[in-house]
Amino acid sequence: MTKNIQTDKLNAAIDMLIESDADLSNVLGKEGLIKQLSKRILEHALEAEMQSHLGYERYSRSEVENARNGSYQKNLITNNGQIELNVPRDRKGQFEPIIVKKKQSRIDGLDEKIISLYAKGMSISDIKIQLEELYGAEVSESLISRVTDDVIDEVKSWQGRALESVYPIVFFDCLVVKVRQDKRIINKAVYIALGIDLSGHKDILGLWISDNEGAKFWLNNLTEMKNRGLLDILIACSDNLTGMSEAISAVYPKCEHQLCIVHQIRNSLKFVSYKDRKKLAADLKPIYQAITEEEAQEALESFEVKWGKNYPQIAKSWYNNWDNLMIFLQYPEAIRKIIYTTNTIESLNNQLRKVTKNKRVFPSDESVFKTLYLTIDYITRKWSMPIQNWNEAMAHFLIKFEDRI
Repeated sequence: MTKNIQTDKLNAAIDMLIESDADLSNVLGKEGLIKQLSKRILEHALEAEMQSHLGYERYSRSEVENARNGSYQKNLITNNGQIELNVPRDRKGQFEPIIVKKKQSRIDGLDEKIISLYAKGMSISDIKIQLEELYGAEVSESLISRVTDDVIDEVKSWQGRALESVYPIVFFDCLVVKVRQDKRIINKAVYIALGIDLSGHKDILGLWISDNEGAKFWLNNLTEMKNRGLLDILIACSDNLTGMSEAISAVYPKCEHQLCIVHQIRNSLKFVSYKDRKKLAADLKPIYQAITEEEAQEALESFEVKWGKNYPQIAKSWYNNWDNLMIFLQYPEAIRKIIYTTNTIESLNNQLRKVTKNKRVFPSDESVFKTLYLTIDYITRKWSMPIQNWNEAMAHFLIKFEDRI
């Protein structure tokens, strides 16, 4: 009943305001009624806290030794702009307000706004300008840095978290970022592992940064994942990353390593003259669109006969990587569509590149991890559905790998 009475009073007050000829732009503006109400409400709450602390109402006489001792001004950044509050204090300095703590300079929600803007690729100086426009208050760059730096502990915890014991498919790919190091700006590769779990849902398993790749680098990364609980991978999918196949064989000897067909085609066309490119690309199709490996082998032989004289390196590359390129032909269509290309992880990387492009140059490796982690956290919240046709793919895995799942 009391709640209904309060609601009726509030609605009546709002109706009076709207029915009056008040300029609503003044009500909702930076110095409008909403901001004044926020100030009044907070000051009223602080006064109630002081009353509870002392045990008697304002202007009442009391035998208690402690008493009010005026107030001090405090600037607080809120969703309605910066508010100058009068915070009451007591003689003994024992009053510890709860609603607005002593060292608190912003209300809950501002940190989340800062992190959200940072995750979208905005620089600290851009965030400072954006917050000033949103709240009409100046937020220091040092405060923004402190808020985003607090994420580093989350990054370390996330990177070291326990993984599922089995992932049927894991994709590996990388993106290049510019990082300032030793007073120079250098390119560094950030490698990402994206797993598909037994239910068909995507999961980012880890991030690693390096100046160069190699078998030792991948051995360390894969061993790290194994130590975090990932005991088996059925199929690993990647571009022809240096040292990847050797490292997979060492850590996950039963894992099949499928090289990305799309990357293989791109590499094949890289040094083909423009006048031959269209015809040559058409002659590559029978290789990767074959129904069986035997058909693919015959198509490659025909391709070599036709193009081997002018472009001998193309057929040679397909032959050298054949065992890893043709793994997808062992599977039904539902699985082929998933594993023959790294499009699944490249889609993620395209979203990450939009953010890293905005940053231009990162001041450190830590800054790279912080930005990518926040962006990944934002992106993966939308990952609620399993991979398309996953039930069909899983039925095949359960038969072929029954002793490993």
